[in-house]
Amino acid sequence: MTITDTSSTGADLGITPVSGSTGVPAADGPQKAKDYTSDQEVRWCPGCGDYVILATVRGFLAELGLRRENLMFVSGIGCSSRFPYYLDAYGIHSIHGRAPAIATGLAVTRPDLSVWVVTGDGDALSIGGNHLIHALRRNVNMTILLFNNRIYGLTKGQYSPTSEAGKVTKSTPMGSVDHPFNTLSVALGAEATFAARALDSDRAGLTEVLRAAAEHRGTSFVEILQDCPIFNDGSFDVLRRGDSESRLIPLRHGEPLRFGADGEYAVVQRGFGLAVAPAAEVAESEIVVHDAHCDDPEYAYALSRLSDQDLDHVVTGTFRSVQRPTYDDGVRAQTTAAQEKNPVGPDGLQRLLTGPETWTVRPAQ
Repeated sequence: MTITDTSSTGADLGITPVSGSTGVPAADGPQKAKDYTSDQEVRWCPGCGDYVILATVRGFLAELGLRRENLMFVSGIGCSSRFPYYLDAYGIHSIHGRAPAIATGLAVTRPDLSVWVVTGDGDALSIGGNHLIHALRRNVNMTILLFNNRIYGLTKGQYSPTSEAGKVTKSTPMGSVDHPFNTLSVALGAEATFAARALDSDRAGLTEVLRAAAEHRGTSFVEILQDCPIFNDGSFDVLRRGDSESRLIPLRHGEPLRFGADGEYAVVQRGFGLAVAPAAEVAESEIVVHDAHCDDPEYAYALSRLSDQDLDHVVTGTFRSVQRPTYDDGVRAQTTAAQEKNPVGPDGLQRLLTGPETWTVRPAQ
């Protein structure tokens, strides 16, 4: 792997100015999606939503314009976690649920990398739930793509932490009695500085969200709703039908939250939360104007509660995008301060091992 001298100036390295990728060298020239296509055979089931996501990400990375050797994709275990094989960039197919921890180490030690995590609803929210929430609260400079098909696909169709209540699967033959996670609520409860949702088949919407996530400095969390045609076929079909406009609530910063084919529905404040109401029955002043940069996470959290497990309403777009110091910047600043206070020479490690804070264990007399 090419190691960039991060002590050089941005001009020396040809660094792109986009905020989330600041410090990552730009490509030498224009790129195309095929530049990110590896020589590996793509092995997902026919009709899997992962194909659309892969094609969208390849196209977006070409648009992002960073050096491929400075891109790092880290995955856990699951169908989605095969993603790094199919990109002509660097990647790590890691262990179940631990991708955020590995990505944290990369982000801290290599500020010249653009670090991405690819995970699924089972990988991220089951065994990896603890790693996910701590990456979010720490605000590590990485982008997390969570593919949510509401099922365990790789292990052949068991229910997952996002499966709807009553879901009949191989592991719940009488129906799941679990209450599922609202994925965006989990992320915002951990005070994610960037949180968004997109649908796999909405290529334009997904690209827009990816662009915003890449431009954000800190942890960017993106949930992508996608179909598993083998074990959970048609799980999001209601969001793709002709009447989907009455279910999908798209977010646009600074714009009133109206939706429907003719804007006949609106989001209004009700008590301590938000609710959907017929636009004709409320005053224009009552309709909530979306503020993705609201410092208080409670507003974005209230938005996430509009989405329900029955998919009567699903909010898409960027819920929250705010600035907060990042974990990796803080660690590097502390490391630099410690080195300046106590410069370490060539014998530094040996002095640490044999310094004054040592003792000798002698046999009892």
